[in-house]
Amino acid sequence: QVQLVESGGGLVQPGGSLRLSCTAVGSIDSTYTMAWYRQAPGKQRELVAGIYTGGNTKYVDAVKGRFTISRDNPKKTTYLQMNSLKPEDTAVYYCNMAGWEGVYWGQGTHVTVSS
Repeated sequence: QVQLVESGGGLVQPGGSLRLSCTAVGSIDSTYTMAWYRQAPGKQRELVAGIYTGGNTKYVDAVKGRFTISRDNPKKTTYLQMNSLKPEDTAVYYCNMAGWEGVYWGQGTHVTVSS
């Protein structure tokens, strides 16, 4: 059984930065895809960024150039560095890891961008 533990959310002013972390407790290996999703109030959950086995990354257009996803395989951890934050980035951010044994979700961490 795998549990994903997220941290790093909070309140930040527009233009500020936050770094989210997500660590897997349990059996995750380097073949797993790691990703971050977000869900804003009244909206559907959307993929924000993903990082794949070979290190390739993918971003939704709205965050390109501002967010960076990375992974540390020995630590079973993925990070989302968020810069130049905007009010429209306000959402609950969820970590996701997917591999041959299943798909796992974090509990969600709130990010609020407001002055």
